[in-house]
Amino acid sequence: MKKMMIQASCRKGLQVCLYLLMVGRLQGRVTAPERLEAPMEKPFTLTCSVVRDRGETLRQVRWLDGQNQTLLSYQPGDKDSVSGQQYVELAVSPKDTSAIIIRRVGFRDEGCYTCIFDMHPSGSKQGQTCLTVTSHISAEGNKTAVSGKKASLSCSYGLPEKVEQIIWRHTSAQGEATEVASFAKRSDPMIEPPFQGRVWLSASLSDSQLTIQPVTIQDEGCYTCLFNTHPDGPKTSTVCLTTYVLPKPQVSYKTTSPGVIAANCTSVSRPPAEIVWNVERDNRTMGPPLTTQIPKSDGTTLVISTLTVQSALLKDVSIKCLVHHKGLESPIAVSMNTKIGTALTILISVTTVAALLVMSLCFCLWKCFLRKEGRRKGKGILQLMEETAQTVSAERCRVEVLHKWRDSFSTMEGKGMAAKKNSKHKSQNMAPPIPKVSPAENPPGADSTSHF
Repeated sequence: MKKMMIQASCRKGLQVCLYLLMVGRLQGRVTAPERLEAPMEKPFTLTCSVVRDRGETLRQVRWLDGQNQTLLSYQPGDKDSVSGQQYVELAVSPKDTSAIIIRRVGFRDEGCYTCIFDMHPSGSKQGQTCLTVTSHISAEGNKTAVSGKKASLSCSYGLPEKVEQIIWRHTSAQGEATEVASFAKRSDPMIEPPFQGRVWLSASLSDSQLTIQPVTIQDEGCYTCLFNTHPDGPKTSTVCLTTYVLPKPQVSYKTTSPGVIAANCTSVSRPPAEIVWNVERDNRTMGPPLTTQIPKSDGTTLVISTLTVQSALLKDVSIKCLVHHKGLESPIAVSMNTKIGTALTILISVTTVAALLVMSLCFCLWKCFLRKEGRRKGKGILQLMEETAQTVSAERCRVEVLHKWRDSFSTMEGKGMAAKKNSKHKSQNMAPPIPKVSPAENPPGADSTSHF
């Protein structure tokens, strides 16, 4: 019994010694978390506390950022003494504890913060907390695209300053992973050879967008966007793409037995389409439709729906095939052409009438052309005759002018000769007698007269 009492006393004494040792170490020291992580775009609170010695008085508290610039300072108990940066504020805290709030954390807020307690008379005591700003990748969610159209997949990360590289990978339904595209700092987007020509990647380290056009069935699967960041390491997110092939239904029918017709509605799509028959007053159908699904090698499915009806039903009511598909806003309705003979007759009649009308129009145009051509030719002949007549008239006028001019010239010439003879006669009367000469001689006057 005494031994147990001695052991209990020793334990209590040991606990008291440990408590006194811890209090002695904590007195006059500042406690603060060594490292903290703050999410991007959210408010965050930093705290630190001090253990005062006996007789110490806290005069002032200061907070410094990583560049030793004052964020906030105040005197305990005096609200008017608070001063600091606009993006931080003083939070309510217990005695001997200081807390500040960063209103909206950004990349610039990453670093180590120092809290300083100015004590009297012992002096300043300080502690430090290092803050790491974090962000997560956000994706738009799973997408659906129609084969042959365009699909865009997006991922965003709030700290592009930390991103070194972005990689997009595709994982097929069979689990096969393939790298599609990548983009790194100070480089251009790189597209892997199998995807070149129809895949594009945006040149951004914050909002990455992968575009596929045209989309194929092989593009279906899940895409992982990987952001390699420093120093936080890789960050990933996944978005899955589903590819639809829209149906193009066709309807046909054939006679299986006297008075019985089998109507078939077929559709090839991905995923398989749902076929419903719409028959007016369907009490004469011979049972429910029979549907068959046949998978194809390209990933699509052939759906065949067969409805057996009485042949007399085709003359009275309309039969429609309604095709429902996830990629369609409303079903596709295809009517069964049950009056092919009448339709063919109408088609032939319309075609014949149209051909006759075209031939008549061509004949009329040809006649009009001939008339215009004949008028143009007749007009040309008349014009030629008029030009010829004008030419002949001009020639006649010219000849008459020449004749008149010649007659005038002859008259003037006759008058000149008469005047010359008169002057000669006068000169002979006034001159002395001219001696006679022999006929052999040729006097100048005779020679001149003869010449004239």
